[in-house]
Amino acid sequence: MKLSIIIPCYNESENVQNLLNELLPVVRGLVLRNGNDSPENKPSMEMIFVDDGSRDDTYGILYEHFGRNIEPGLSFKFLKHEKNLGLGAAIRTGFLIAEGDIILTVDSDGTYKFADIPDLLSCLNPGIHIVTASPYHPKGSVIGVPAHRLILSKGSSFIYRILVDRHIYTYTCLFRAYRSEVVKNIQFKSNDFLGGTELLVKAMLRGYRVAEFPAILYKRQYGVSKARIARTILSHLGFQWQVLQLRILSFLGIGRGENIKGNP
Repeated sequence: MKLSIIIPCYNESENVQNLLNELLPVVRGLVLRNGNDSPENKPSMEMIFVDDGSRDDTYGILYEHFGRNIEPGLSFKFLKHEKNLGLGAAIRTGFLIAEGDIILTVDSDGTYKFADIPDLLSCLNPGIHIVTASPYHPKGSVIGVPAHRLILSKGSSFIYRILVDRHIYTYTCLFRAYRSEVVKNIQFKSNDFLGGTELLVKAMLRGYRVAEFPAILYKRQYGVSKARIARTILSHLGFQWQVLQLRILSFLGIGRGENIKGNP
Protein backbone atom coordinates (compact mmCIF):
# COMPACT_ATOMS: atom_id res chain seq x y z
CA MET A 1 0.00 0.00 0.00
CA LYS A 2 1.33 3.42 -0.91
CA LEU A 3 1.70 6.02 1.84
CA SER A 4 1.44 9.78 1.32
CA ILE A 5 2.74 12.10 4.04
CA ILE A 6 1.50 15.69 3.92
CA ILE A 7 3.54 18.31 5.77
CA PRO A 8 1.94 21.79 5.81
CA CYS A 9 4.47 24.57 6.47
CA TYR A 10 4.11 28.28 7.16
CA ASN A 11 7.20 30.28 8.12
CA GLU A 12 8.90 27.11 9.33
CA SER A 13 12.44 27.70 8.03
CA GLU A 14 13.82 27.01 11.52
CA ASN A 15 12.18 23.57 11.57
CA VAL A 16 13.32 22.25 8.18
CA GLN A 17 16.54 20.81 9.59
CA ASN A 18 14.50 18.95 12.20
CA LEU A 19 12.31 17.50 9.43
CA LEU A 20 15.48 16.27 7.74
CA ASN A 21 16.99 14.84 10.92
CA GLU A 22 13.87 13.39 12.56
CA LEU A 23 11.21 12.74 9.90
CA LEU A 24 13.22 11.52 6.93
CA PRO A 25 14.86 8.58 8.80
CA VAL A 26 11.41 7.41 9.93
CA VAL A 27 10.12 7.54 6.36
CA ARG A 28 13.16 5.64 5.13
CA GLY A 29 12.38 2.95 7.68
CA LEU A 30 8.80 2.74 6.43
CA VAL A 31 10.03 2.40 2.85
CA LEU A 32 12.23 -0.54 3.85
CA ARG A 33 9.39 -2.14 5.78
CA ASN A 34 6.85 -1.63 3.02
CA GLY A 35 9.13 -2.65 0.17
CA ASN A 36 8.94 -1.30 -3.35
CA ASP A 37 7.69 -4.21 -5.39
CA SER A 38 5.18 -2.50 -7.69
CA PRO A 39 5.36 -3.74 -11.31
CA GLU A 40 6.19 -0.23 -12.54
CA ASN A 41 8.79 0.20 -9.75
CA LYS A 42 6.98 3.30 -8.58
CA PRO A 43 7.85 4.75 -5.15
CA SER A 44 5.86 3.26 -2.29
CA MET A 45 6.06 6.49 -0.24
CA GLU A 46 5.73 10.16 -1.02
CA MET A 47 6.40 13.25 1.08
CA ILE A 48 4.26 16.25 0.10
CA PHE A 49 5.40 19.64 1.38
CA VAL A 50 2.82 22.43 1.19
CA ASP A 51 4.24 25.90 1.80
CA ASP A 52 1.24 28.00 2.79
CA GLY A 53 2.49 31.36 1.54
CA SER A 54 5.47 31.65 3.89
CA ARG A 55 7.09 35.07 4.20
CA ASP A 56 10.46 33.54 5.01
CA ASP A 57 12.52 31.14 2.90
CA THR A 58 10.71 27.98 3.99
CA TYR A 59 10.07 26.80 0.43
CA GLY A 60 13.64 27.35 -0.73
CA ILE A 61 15.13 25.61 2.28
CA LEU A 62 12.71 22.69 1.93
CA TYR A 63 13.70 22.22 -1.70
CA GLU A 64 17.38 22.56 -0.91
CA HIS A 65 17.19 19.86 1.77
CA PHE A 66 14.75 17.45 0.12
CA GLY A 67 14.39 18.34 -3.55
CA ARG A 68 17.80 17.10 -4.58
CA ASN A 69 17.55 13.83 -2.70
CA ILE A 70 17.34 10.57 -4.61
CA GLU A 71 15.73 8.08 -2.27
CA PRO A 72 14.84 4.55 -3.43
CA GLY A 73 11.11 3.96 -3.03
CA LEU A 74 10.45 7.57 -1.98
CA SER A 75 9.37 10.66 -3.92
CA PHE A 76 9.12 14.31 -2.91
CA LYS A 77 6.52 16.84 -4.00
CA PHE A 78 6.56 20.59 -3.33
CA LEU A 79 3.58 22.94 -3.49
CA LYS A 80 3.38 26.62 -2.63
CA HIS A 81 0.43 28.95 -2.04
CA GLU A 82 1.10 32.44 -3.31
CA LYS A 83 -0.40 33.82 -0.11
CA ASN A 84 -1.19 32.42 3.30
CA LEU A 85 -4.57 30.65 3.15
CA GLY A 86 -4.55 28.71 6.42
CA LEU A 87 -3.81 25.23 7.72
CA GLY A 88 -7.04 23.69 6.43
CA ALA A 89 -6.38 25.03 2.93
CA ALA A 90 -2.83 23.64 3.01
CA ILE A 91 -4.10 20.18 3.99
CA ARG A 92 -6.71 20.28 1.23
CA THR A 93 -4.04 21.23 -1.33
CA GLY A 94 -1.95 18.25 -0.24
CA PHE A 95 -4.93 15.92 -0.48
CA LEU A 96 -5.51 16.97 -4.09
CA ILE A 97 -2.25 15.45 -5.28
CA ALA A 98 -1.80 12.64 -2.73
CA GLU A 99 -1.67 9.23 -4.43
CA GLY A 100 -1.44 7.05 -1.33
CA ASP A 101 -3.85 4.40 -0.16
CA ILE A 102 -3.11 5.82 3.29
CA ILE A 103 -2.61 9.55 3.79
CA LEU A 104 -0.80 10.86 6.82
CA THR A 105 -0.82 14.50 7.96
CA VAL A 106 1.92 15.64 10.34
CA ASP A 107 2.90 18.86 12.09
CA SER A 108 6.03 20.49 10.66
CA ASP A 109 6.97 21.83 14.09
CA GLY A 110 7.59 18.40 15.60
CA THR A 111 5.12 18.83 18.47
CA TYR A 112 4.35 15.15 17.99
CA LYS A 113 7.37 12.89 17.67
CA PHE A 114 7.88 11.63 14.13
CA ALA A 115 9.25 8.40 15.63
CA ASP A 116 5.63 7.60 16.65
CA ILE A 117 4.47 7.36 13.03
CA PRO A 118 4.96 3.56 12.69
CA ASP A 119 3.01 2.94 15.92
CA LEU A 120 0.23 5.30 14.83
CA LEU A 121 -0.02 3.51 11.47
CA SER A 122 -0.15 0.13 13.22
CA CYS A 123 -3.48 1.22 14.76
CA LEU A 124 -5.05 1.43 11.30
CA ASN A 125 -6.52 -2.06 11.60
CA PRO A 126 -9.18 -3.55 9.28
CA GLY A 127 -12.43 -1.68 9.81
CA ILE A 128 -10.66 1.47 11.04
CA HIS A 129 -10.68 4.42 8.64
CA ILE A 130 -8.89 7.12 10.64
CA VAL A 131 -6.26 7.01 13.38
CA THR A 132 -5.69 10.24 15.29
CA ALA A 133 -3.01 11.00 17.85
CA SER A 134 -4.61 11.76 21.21
CA PRO A 135 -2.76 13.59 23.96
CA TYR A 136 -6.03 13.92 25.92
CA HIS A 137 -6.57 10.17 26.01
CA PRO A 138 -6.09 8.77 29.54
CA LYS A 139 -2.86 7.16 28.33
CA GLY A 140 -1.65 10.28 26.48
CA SER A 141 0.00 13.36 27.95
CA VAL A 142 1.15 16.93 27.34
CA ILE A 143 4.62 18.31 28.07
CA GLY A 144 5.48 22.00 28.17
CA VAL A 145 2.57 23.37 26.14
CA PRO A 146 1.31 26.79 27.34
CA ALA A 147 -1.86 26.58 29.41
CA HIS A 148 -3.84 29.02 27.25
CA ARG A 149 -3.37 26.79 24.20
CA LEU A 150 -4.44 23.73 26.14
CA ILE A 151 -7.60 25.49 27.28
CA LEU A 152 -8.58 26.10 23.64
CA SER A 153 -7.73 22.62 22.36
CA LYS A 154 -8.87 20.63 25.37
CA GLY A 155 -12.04 22.69 25.81
CA SER A 156 -12.99 22.28 22.15
CA SER A 157 -12.37 18.53 22.27
CA PHE A 158 -14.52 18.25 25.39
CA ILE A 159 -17.46 19.89 23.61
CA TYR A 160 -17.03 17.64 20.56
CA ARG A 161 -17.04 14.62 22.86
CA ILE A 162 -20.48 15.70 24.06
CA LEU A 163 -21.78 16.46 20.57
CA VAL A 164 -20.24 13.61 18.56
CA ASP A 165 -18.68 10.69 20.44
CA ARG A 166 -17.52 10.63 24.06
CA HIS A 167 -15.19 7.70 23.35
CA ILE A 168 -12.88 9.95 21.28
CA TYR A 169 -10.86 12.25 23.50
CA THR A 170 -8.98 14.50 21.03
CA TYR A 171 -10.61 16.23 18.07
CA THR A 172 -8.10 19.02 17.38
CA CYS A 173 -5.00 17.08 16.34
CA LEU A 174 -3.33 17.26 12.90
CA PHE A 175 -1.17 14.16 13.44
CA ARG A 176 -3.44 11.58 11.74
CA ALA A 177 -3.65 8.74 9.24
CA TYR A 178 -6.60 8.46 6.85
CA ARG A 179 -7.61 5.78 4.41
CA SER A 180 -7.86 7.45 1.01
CA GLU A 181 -11.59 6.75 0.74
CA VAL A 182 -12.20 9.16 3.63
CA VAL A 183 -10.29 11.96 1.93
CA LYS A 184 -12.11 11.32 -1.36
CA ASN A 185 -15.60 11.08 0.11
CA ILE A 186 -15.61 13.71 2.87
CA GLN A 187 -15.33 17.36 1.94
CA PHE A 188 -14.32 20.03 4.41
CA LYS A 189 -14.40 23.75 3.71
CA SER A 190 -12.58 25.38 6.60
CA ASN A 191 -9.31 27.05 5.64
CA ASP A 192 -8.07 27.67 9.16
CA PHE A 193 -7.16 25.45 12.13
CA LEU A 194 -10.72 24.09 12.20
CA GLY A 195 -10.09 22.14 8.97
CA GLY A 196 -8.80 18.91 10.51
CA THR A 197 -11.55 18.87 13.12
CA GLU A 198 -14.23 19.48 10.50
CA LEU A 199 -12.94 16.56 8.43
CA LEU A 200 -12.84 14.24 11.45
CA VAL A 201 -16.30 15.16 12.70
CA LYS A 202 -17.93 14.90 9.28
CA ALA A 203 -16.29 11.52 8.71
CA MET A 204 -17.54 10.23 12.06
CA LEU A 205 -21.06 11.46 11.37
CA ARG A 206 -20.96 9.57 8.06
CA GLY A 207 -20.09 6.35 9.88
CA TYR A 208 -16.33 6.12 9.38
CA ARG A 209 -14.62 4.47 12.32
CA VAL A 210 -11.90 6.27 14.26
CA ALA A 211 -9.19 4.87 16.54
CA GLU A 212 -7.00 6.92 18.86
CA PHE A 213 -3.28 6.56 19.35
CA PRO A 214 -2.39 7.84 22.85
CA ALA A 215 0.40 10.32 22.21
CA ILE A 216 2.51 12.97 23.90
CA LEU A 217 2.05 16.56 22.74
CA TYR A 218 5.25 18.60 23.21
CA LYS A 219 5.98 22.30 23.19
CA ARG A 220 7.43 23.40 19.86
CA GLN A 221 11.19 23.91 19.97
CA TYR A 222 11.65 26.38 17.10
CA GLY A 223 9.58 29.19 15.67
CA VAL A 224 6.20 30.34 16.95
CA SER A 225 2.70 28.93 16.74
CA LYS A 226 0.60 30.27 13.86
CA ALA A 227 -2.74 29.72 15.59
CA ARG A 228 -4.85 32.82 16.19
CA ILE A 229 -6.64 32.09 19.43
CA ALA A 230 -9.70 34.34 19.07
CA ARG A 231 -10.32 33.41 15.45
CA THR A 232 -9.88 29.69 16.15
CA ILE A 233 -12.30 29.82 19.09
CA LEU A 234 -14.94 31.52 16.95
CA SER A 235 -14.45 28.96 14.17
CA HIS A 236 -14.96 26.05 16.55
CA LEU A 237 -17.98 27.64 18.23
CA GLY A 238 -19.65 28.22 14.87
CA PHE A 239 -18.98 24.67 13.75
CA GLN A 240 -20.12 23.22 17.08
CA TRP A 241 -23.38 25.09 16.75
CA GLN A 242 -23.89 23.51 13.33
CA VAL A 243 -23.12 20.06 14.72
CA LEU A 244 -25.62 20.60 17.54
CA GLN A 245 -28.28 21.61 15.03
CA LEU A 246 -27.52 18.53 12.95
CA ARG A 247 -27.77 16.25 15.99
CA ILE A 248 -31.17 17.73 16.80
CA LEU A 249 -32.34 17.17 13.21
CA SER A 250 -30.95 13.65 13.31
CA PHE A 251 -32.86 12.99 16.52
CA LEU A 252 -35.98 14.12 14.71
CA GLY A 253 -35.19 11.80 11.82
CA ILE A 254 -33.90 14.27 9.24
CA GLY A 255 -30.52 15.71 8.23
CA ARG A 256 -27.14 14.26 7.21
CA GLY A 257 -23.50 15.01 8.07
CA GLU A 258 -22.58 16.58 4.73
CA ASN A 259 -25.01 19.45 5.43
CA ILE A 260 -22.49 20.92 7.87
CA LYS A 261 -20.69 23.68 6.02
CA GLY A 262 -17.72 24.55 8.22
CA ASN A 263 -16.04 27.95 8.34
CA PRO A 264 -14.26 29.07 5.14
